Amino acid sequence: MELQDKVVLITGAKGGLGSFVTPAFLNAGARVIGVSRSMADSDFPHECFSALAAEISDGEKAAKVMDEVVGRSGRIDALVHLVGGFAGGKPIAETSDEVSDRMFDMNFRSAFHMIRAALPHMREQAGGRIIAIASKAAVEPSPTVGVYAASKAALVSLIRTVARENADRGIAANVVLPGTMDTPANRASDPTADFSKWVNPCQVASLLVHLASSRASNINGAVIPVYGTEA
Repeated sequence: MELQDKVVLITGAKGGLGSFVTPAFLNAGARVIGVSRSMADSDFPHECFSALAAEISDGEKAAKVMDEVVGRSGRIDALVHLVGGFAGGKPIAETSDEVSDRMFDMNFRSAFHMIRAALPHMREQAGGRIIAIASKAAVEPSPTVGVYAASKAALVSLIRTVARENADRGIAANVVLPGTMDTPANRASDPTADFSKWVNPCQVASLLVHLASSRASNINGAVIPVYGTEA
């Protein structure tokens, strides 16, 4: 129970990765508040789970979410940001403004809003953990996914900056770069792939729990690749 009674806010708590991450944090003893647009306590029937149905699409909404979390629990020990999205299939010359805006909204701005809202509380309490999910594409971009890769690269830069700006207050910020994860949605989108080469989401969940714990207090500003065997 390495996170016993720690207050953990998980965005995208019941998404493809969230369905693995949220139970992992609950099993580690955390008090989890799960956020998504449609979220209910019944999504994870556990005495230490509570739902918060909300959007984080702009700074004002993110601030309201954070105020609600701190109002309920008195503190926030970890922000685990899982929200993200993917769009690709066209080269940069043919990529629309709509796709560009959507990728940066989902993969960068949502994290920026939540982190900015969390930091004053964490700085006041002199401690906290911030963990985000980027992508292998952030450091190894491929043709036709350029805007997606750029949005994830921006997230990596954001996390590394947060780590440097807040280490003096006992706050650590780290980012994980998974390859293709073995989730039901990814299997459905690529049914002929060799799933054995994909990343096991349970291992990603375990890594996030470790990064949120006191055992990872010396890990700060890390960009951690988890590529499976497809690399």
